[in-house]
Amino acid sequence: MPYPVLDAPISPLRQRLIDDMNMRRFSQETQRNYLRDIGRLATFLERSPDTATTDDLRRFQIEQQDDGVPVPTMNSIVSALRFFFTHTVDRPDLARKLVRLAHPRKLPVVLSRDEVARLLNATTCLKHQAALSVAYGAGLRVAEVSTLKVADIDSERMLLRVEHGKGGRYRNAMLSQDLLLLLRQWWKVGRQQGVMHRDGWLFPGQHAMKPISTRQLYRVHTLRHSFATHLLEDGTDIRIIQVLLGHAKLNSTAFYTKVATRTVRTVTSPLDKLGLFKPEEISPDG
Repeated sequence: MPYPVLDAPISPLRQRLIDDMNMRRFSQETQRNYLRDIGRLATFLERSPDTATTDDLRRFQIEQQDDGVPVPTMNSIVSALRFFFTHTVDRPDLARKLVRLAHPRKLPVVLSRDEVARLLNATTCLKHQAALSVAYGAGLRVAEVSTLKVADIDSERMLLRVEHGKGGRYRNAMLSQDLLLLLRQWWKVGRQQGVMHRDGWLFPGQHAMKPISTRQLYRVHTLRHSFATHLLEDGTDIRIIQVLLGHAKLNSTAFYTKVATRTVRTVTSPLDKLGLFKPEEISPDG
């Protein structure tokens, strides 16, 4: 479906929006999503989205709900429109009229340590094995793994520089010794294949000038969830995990306490401490 105004290459409005997102170092995936979602409003209005009124936004959200648009999708559209009206067209009054809907968050799929080991060992392509290992070993998002560059590996400080995190935020991620050894192995093989360059992508796509497609890294979500859960189960402070994951809010990280089953099993119930109930002793005679 074509989107008026924002799809026009020479549109000043589209360019201003892109400039605003680039200034905040939004990832390419986020930029595509924002352009698409703001385009939805433009299609609904059949005119430029910067001409929207409060009533237009109300009708737009009602139509989405009536059309059965999933709540997470609706909330993603709200995020895009709030950015557009707040930063690109300087209409924060409209941004405040957009409604986010509460919805129950599904528990993430988390692999056991043995399952993670089997998954990584079963990956026959060294590039994919290294990329998935980065997701589990450093807790990176799909887009963050995809856009890593060779220069982002800081072997002296044992860090991975994440320059295009969610919301354009920069952070340092952990780099373990085993992960560094694997990445050096991939660097050697990639150089032999002619796809790796010192100023290039850590995981090149089909063409060395482009990064690997996020579609090829669909398992990364599960491995990132497993990274956080396993750290929590090992007793790592939740605030440290928050920093490693790049979460802006602690409650996003605290969600992993719901799936950290090993942590639950290690807690002693206060009932047990009362010592009221003892297992029946069985005599040698039965």
